[in-house]
Amino acid sequence: MSEKFPRTMVGGVSLPRLIIGCNWISGFSHRGPAQDQAILTKHSTPDSVADIFEVFLKEDIDAVLGLFTIDKDLIDAVRIAEERTGKKMILIDEPVLNTDDNRLARQEAEEEIKKSAERGATFVLPLHSCIERLLDRSTKTINRLDDYTKMIRDNGMIPGLSAHMPEMVQYADLNEYDVETYIQIYNAMGFLMQVEIESVHKTIMNAKKPVLTIKPMAAGRTTPFVGLNFSFNTIREQDMVCVGCYDPLEAIEDIEYARAAIERRAPIIKPRSSPFASDAIKGSAKD
Repeated sequence: MSEKFPRTMVGGVSLPRLIIGCNWISGFSHRGPAQDQAILTKHSTPDSVADIFEVFLKEDIDAVLGLFTIDKDLIDAVRIAEERTGKKMILIDEPVLNTDDNRLARQEAEEEIKKSAERGATFVLPLHSCIERLLDRSTKTINRLDDYTKMIRDNGMIPGLSAHMPEMVQYADLNEYDVETYIQIYNAMGFLMQVEIESVHKTIMNAKKPVLTIKPMAAGRTTPFVGLNFSFNTIREQDMVCVGCYDPLEAIEDIEYARAAIERRAPIIKPRSSPFASDAIKGSAKD
Protein backbone atom coordinates (compact mmCIF):
# COMPACT_ATOMS: atom_id res chain seq x y z
CA MET A 1 0.00 0.00 0.00
CA SER A 2 1.40 3.36 -0.98
CA GLU A 3 1.16 6.45 1.17
CA LYS A 4 -2.27 7.96 1.57
CA PHE A 5 -3.26 10.32 -1.19
CA PRO A 6 -2.89 14.00 -0.19
CA ARG A 7 -6.03 15.49 1.35
CA THR A 8 -7.59 18.86 2.05
CA MET A 9 -10.29 20.16 4.40
CA VAL A 10 -13.64 21.32 3.03
CA GLY A 11 -16.31 22.51 5.42
CA GLY A 12 -14.68 20.60 8.26
CA VAL A 13 -14.54 17.36 6.23
CA SER A 14 -11.33 15.73 5.01
CA LEU A 15 -11.41 15.12 1.25
CA PRO A 16 -8.78 13.64 -1.07
CA ARG A 17 -7.34 16.15 -3.54
CA LEU A 18 -8.33 13.73 -6.31
CA ILE A 19 -12.10 13.26 -6.55
CA ILE A 20 -13.82 10.45 -8.47
CA GLY A 21 -15.90 11.80 -11.35
CA CYS A 22 -18.77 9.98 -13.04
CA ASN A 23 -19.24 11.39 -16.55
CA TRP A 24 -17.36 8.42 -18.03
CA ILE A 25 -19.59 6.12 -16.01
CA SER A 26 -22.97 7.79 -16.47
CA GLY A 27 -22.65 8.25 -20.22
CA PHE A 28 -21.76 11.92 -20.56
CA SER A 29 -18.66 11.70 -22.74
CA HIS A 30 -18.67 15.20 -24.28
CA ARG A 31 -17.54 13.35 -27.41
CA GLY A 32 -20.68 12.20 -29.23
CA PRO A 33 -23.61 9.76 -29.11
CA ALA A 34 -21.47 6.78 -30.09
CA GLN A 35 -19.11 7.31 -27.16
CA ASP A 36 -22.03 7.98 -24.80
CA GLN A 37 -23.55 4.65 -25.82
CA ALA A 38 -20.22 2.83 -25.46
CA ILE A 39 -20.01 4.06 -21.86
CA LEU A 40 -23.57 3.00 -21.08
CA THR A 41 -22.95 -0.42 -22.62
CA LYS A 42 -19.75 -0.85 -20.63
CA HIS A 43 -21.42 0.20 -17.38
CA SER A 44 -24.82 -1.39 -17.72
CA THR A 45 -24.70 -2.71 -14.14
CA PRO A 46 -23.41 -1.28 -10.84
CA ASP A 47 -20.73 -3.99 -10.58
CA SER A 48 -18.54 -2.56 -13.35
CA VAL A 49 -18.71 0.86 -11.72
CA ALA A 50 -17.88 -0.63 -8.33
CA ASP A 51 -14.71 -2.09 -9.89
CA ILE A 52 -13.54 1.47 -10.61
CA PHE A 53 -14.54 2.79 -7.19
CA GLU A 54 -12.68 -0.08 -5.54
CA VAL A 55 -9.40 0.98 -7.19
CA PHE A 56 -9.76 4.49 -5.81
CA LEU A 57 -10.79 3.31 -2.34
CA LYS A 58 -7.70 1.11 -2.08
CA GLU A 59 -5.69 4.35 -2.38
CA ASP A 60 -7.97 6.08 0.18
CA ILE A 61 -9.45 8.27 -2.57
CA ASP A 62 -12.88 8.04 -1.03
CA ALA A 63 -14.97 10.92 -2.43
CA VAL A 64 -17.21 10.71 -5.49
CA LEU A 65 -18.95 13.51 -7.40
CA GLY A 66 -22.00 12.44 -9.36
CA LEU A 67 -25.54 13.00 -10.51
CA PHE A 68 -27.05 10.40 -8.21
CA THR A 69 -30.60 11.42 -9.11
CA ILE A 70 -30.03 10.82 -12.82
CA ASP A 71 -27.77 7.74 -12.74
CA LYS A 72 -29.64 5.34 -10.45
CA ASP A 73 -26.82 2.75 -10.54
CA LEU A 74 -24.29 5.05 -8.88
CA ILE A 75 -25.50 4.60 -5.32
CA ASP A 76 -25.61 0.80 -5.72
CA ALA A 77 -22.05 0.89 -7.06
CA VAL A 78 -20.99 2.91 -4.02
CA ARG A 79 -22.52 0.37 -1.64
CA ILE A 80 -20.90 -2.57 -3.47
CA ALA A 81 -17.46 -0.91 -3.37
CA GLU A 82 -17.89 -0.06 0.31
CA GLU A 83 -18.78 -3.66 1.10
CA ARG A 84 -15.81 -5.01 -0.85
CA THR A 85 -13.26 -2.71 0.76
CA GLY A 86 -14.74 -2.01 4.19
CA LYS A 87 -14.26 1.70 3.50
CA LYS A 88 -16.88 4.44 3.44
CA MET A 89 -17.29 6.75 0.45
CA ILE A 90 -18.02 10.46 0.76
CA LEU A 91 -20.86 11.42 -1.56
CA ILE A 92 -20.83 14.80 -3.31
CA ASP A 93 -24.28 14.92 -4.87
CA GLU A 94 -25.36 17.19 -7.73
CA PRO A 95 -29.17 17.19 -7.65
CA VAL A 96 -31.24 18.98 -10.25
CA LEU A 97 -33.44 21.51 -8.46
CA ASN A 98 -36.50 23.41 -9.61
CA THR A 99 -35.35 26.98 -8.92
CA ASP A 100 -38.50 28.74 -10.14
CA ASP A 101 -39.63 31.49 -7.77
CA ASN A 102 -42.80 30.01 -6.34
CA ARG A 103 -43.90 27.87 -3.40
CA LEU A 104 -44.44 24.65 -5.35
CA ALA A 105 -40.99 24.87 -6.95
CA ARG A 106 -39.36 25.36 -3.57
CA GLN A 107 -41.19 22.30 -2.25
CA GLU A 108 -39.91 20.27 -5.20
CA ALA A 109 -36.37 21.52 -4.60
CA GLU A 110 -36.50 20.54 -0.94
CA GLU A 111 -37.80 17.09 -1.84
CA GLU A 112 -34.78 16.57 -4.08
CA ILE A 113 -32.44 17.76 -1.33
CA LYS A 114 -34.06 15.34 1.11
CA LYS A 115 -33.39 12.53 -1.38
CA SER A 116 -29.70 13.48 -1.27
CA ALA A 117 -29.81 13.15 2.51
CA GLU A 118 -31.51 9.76 2.25
CA ARG A 119 -28.71 8.59 -0.06
CA GLY A 120 -26.20 9.59 2.59
CA ALA A 121 -24.65 12.57 0.81
CA THR A 122 -22.20 14.68 2.79
CA PHE A 123 -22.08 17.54 0.28
CA VAL A 124 -24.82 18.89 -1.98
CA LEU A 125 -23.83 21.01 -4.97
CA PRO A 126 -26.99 21.73 -6.99
CA LEU A 127 -26.32 21.22 -10.69
CA HIS A 128 -24.94 24.27 -12.46
CA SER A 129 -27.76 24.48 -15.01
CA CYS A 130 -30.38 25.20 -12.37
CA ILE A 131 -28.40 27.43 -10.00
CA GLU A 132 -26.75 29.57 -12.69
CA ARG A 133 -30.25 30.71 -13.70
CA LEU A 134 -30.21 32.76 -10.49
CA LEU A 135 -27.04 34.72 -11.27
CA ASP A 136 -27.52 38.46 -11.85
CA ARG A 137 -24.47 40.20 -13.28
CA SER A 138 -26.04 43.65 -12.85
CA THR A 139 -26.26 43.28 -9.08
CA LYS A 140 -23.41 40.76 -8.68
CA THR A 141 -25.70 38.43 -6.77
CA ILE A 142 -27.02 34.88 -6.96
CA ASN A 143 -30.67 35.50 -6.24
CA ARG A 144 -32.37 33.27 -3.64
CA LEU A 145 -29.29 31.07 -3.27
CA ASP A 146 -29.73 31.30 0.51
CA ASP A 147 -33.07 29.46 0.17
CA TYR A 148 -31.31 26.38 -1.16
CA THR A 149 -28.21 26.46 1.02
CA LYS A 150 -30.49 26.64 4.07
CA MET A 151 -32.45 23.62 2.84
CA ILE A 152 -29.16 21.74 2.48
CA ARG A 153 -28.00 22.71 5.98
CA ASP A 154 -31.41 21.94 7.49
CA ASN A 155 -31.14 18.43 6.06
CA GLY A 156 -27.75 17.87 7.66
CA MET A 157 -25.50 18.33 4.64
CA ILE A 158 -22.84 20.80 3.50
CA PRO A 159 -23.70 23.20 0.65
CA GLY A 160 -21.51 24.03 -2.32
CA LEU A 161 -21.89 25.34 -5.86
CA SER A 162 -21.68 23.35 -9.07
CA ALA A 163 -20.49 26.28 -11.16
CA HIS A 164 -19.37 26.46 -14.76
CA MET A 165 -19.53 30.26 -14.75
CA PRO A 166 -16.55 31.89 -12.97
CA GLU A 167 -18.86 34.62 -11.66
CA MET A 168 -20.59 32.05 -9.46
CA VAL A 169 -17.40 31.68 -7.45
CA GLN A 170 -16.75 35.42 -7.40
CA TYR A 171 -20.27 36.42 -6.34
CA ALA A 172 -20.48 33.65 -3.74
CA ASP A 173 -17.40 35.12 -2.07
CA LEU A 174 -18.46 38.73 -2.55
CA ASN A 175 -21.81 38.14 -0.83
CA GLU A 176 -20.49 35.58 1.66
CA TYR A 177 -23.07 32.98 0.71
CA ASP A 178 -23.12 29.80 2.77
CA VAL A 179 -21.09 27.54 0.47
CA GLU A 180 -17.99 25.57 1.40
CA THR A 181 -16.66 24.73 -2.06
CA TYR A 182 -17.34 25.40 -5.71
CA ILE A 183 -16.86 23.47 -8.93
CA GLN A 184 -15.01 25.19 -11.74
CA ILE A 185 -14.13 23.89 -15.22
CA TYR A 186 -10.36 24.12 -15.60
CA ASN A 187 -8.06 22.43 -18.10
CA ALA A 188 -5.05 23.11 -20.32
CA MET A 189 -7.21 23.06 -23.47
CA GLY A 190 -9.68 25.69 -22.32
CA PHE A 191 -12.38 23.09 -23.10
CA LEU A 192 -15.89 24.29 -22.13
CA MET A 193 -14.37 27.20 -20.18
CA GLN A 194 -16.39 30.41 -20.58
CA VAL A 195 -13.37 32.74 -20.52
CA GLU A 196 -9.64 32.31 -21.13
CA ILE A 197 -7.64 29.97 -18.93
CA GLU A 198 -5.71 32.81 -17.28
CA SER A 199 -8.90 34.44 -16.00
CA VAL A 200 -10.27 31.22 -14.55
CA HIS A 201 -6.90 30.65 -12.90
CA LYS A 202 -7.17 34.03 -11.20
CA THR A 203 -10.66 33.16 -10.00
CA ILE A 204 -9.38 29.93 -8.47
CA MET A 205 -6.38 31.58 -6.85
CA ASN A 206 -8.58 34.31 -5.31
CA ALA A 207 -11.36 31.99 -4.10
CA LYS A 208 -12.06 32.06 -0.37
CA LYS A 209 -12.93 28.36 -0.22
CA PRO A 210 -11.36 25.25 -1.77
CA VAL A 211 -12.15 24.85 -5.47
CA LEU A 212 -13.06 21.53 -7.09
CA THR A 213 -11.76 21.68 -10.67
CA ILE A 214 -13.33 19.43 -13.31
CA LYS A 215 -12.58 18.15 -16.81
CA PRO A 216 -8.76 18.12 -16.40
CA MET A 217 -8.30 16.02 -19.55
CA ALA A 218 -10.85 18.05 -21.54
CA ALA A 219 -12.99 14.91 -22.04
CA GLY A 220 -10.09 13.01 -23.63
CA ARG A 221 -8.77 15.85 -25.76
CA THR A 222 -5.47 15.77 -23.91
CA THR A 223 -3.61 13.05 -22.01
CA PRO A 224 -3.64 12.45 -18.25
CA PHE A 225 0.06 13.40 -18.12
CA VAL A 226 -0.62 16.82 -19.62
CA GLY A 227 -4.00 17.40 -18.00
CA LEU A 228 -3.17 16.39 -14.44
CA ASN A 229 0.24 18.06 -14.42
CA PHE A 230 -1.36 21.30 -15.60
CA SER A 231 -4.15 21.14 -13.04
CA PHE A 232 -2.24 20.16 -9.93
CA ASN A 233 0.66 22.51 -10.63
CA THR A 234 -1.51 25.59 -11.25
CA ILE A 235 -4.01 25.30 -8.37
CA ARG A 236 -3.52 25.71 -4.62
CA GLU A 237 -2.78 22.98 -2.08
CA GLN A 238 -6.34 23.20 -0.74
CA ASP A 239 -7.92 22.72 -4.17
CA MET A 240 -9.04 19.46 -5.80
CA VAL A 241 -9.20 17.82 -9.21
CA CYS A 242 -12.07 15.58 -10.32
CA VAL A 243 -11.19 12.80 -12.75
CA GLY A 244 -13.44 10.39 -14.60
CA CYS A 245 -12.32 6.92 -15.71
CA TYR A 246 -13.71 4.40 -18.16
CA ASP A 247 -12.37 1.31 -16.40
CA PRO A 248 -10.16 0.20 -13.46
CA LEU A 249 -6.93 0.27 -15.50
CA GLU A 250 -7.50 3.93 -16.37
CA ALA A 251 -8.13 4.61 -12.68
CA ILE A 252 -4.79 3.05 -11.72
CA GLU A 253 -2.95 5.16 -14.31
CA ASP A 254 -4.73 8.40 -13.41
CA ILE A 255 -3.98 7.97 -9.73
CA GLU A 256 -0.28 7.54 -10.50
CA TYR A 257 -0.26 10.53 -12.86
CA ALA A 258 -1.94 12.62 -10.16
CA ARG A 259 0.48 11.51 -7.43
CA ALA A 260 3.45 12.24 -9.67
CA ALA A 261 2.10 15.68 -10.55
CA ILE A 262 1.67 16.61 -6.88
CA GLU A 263 5.08 15.19 -5.98
CA ARG A 264 6.68 16.84 -9.04
CA ARG A 265 8.27 13.64 -10.32
CA ALA A 266 8.04 11.45 -13.39
CA PRO A 267 5.07 9.06 -13.34
CA ILE A 268 5.82 5.35 -13.16
CA ILE A 269 3.71 4.22 -16.11
CA LYS A 270 4.37 1.58 -18.78
CA PRO A 271 4.99 3.09 -22.23
CA ARG A 272 2.17 3.24 -24.74
CA SER A 273 2.13 0.65 -27.51
CA SER A 274 3.82 1.54 -30.77
CA PRO A 275 4.44 -0.49 -33.96
CA PHE A 276 8.00 0.84 -33.90
CA ALA A 277 9.33 2.02 -30.55
CA SER A 278 12.12 4.37 -31.64
CA ASP A 279 14.57 5.87 -29.13
CA ALA A 280 12.58 9.12 -29.26
CA ILE A 281 9.37 7.31 -28.34
CA LYS A 282 11.08 5.29 -25.61
CA GLY A 283 12.69 8.40 -24.17
CA SER A 284 16.02 6.61 -23.98
CA ALA A 285 18.71 5.20 -26.32
CA LYS A 286 19.09 2.15 -24.08
CA ASP A 287 17.69 -1.21 -25.24
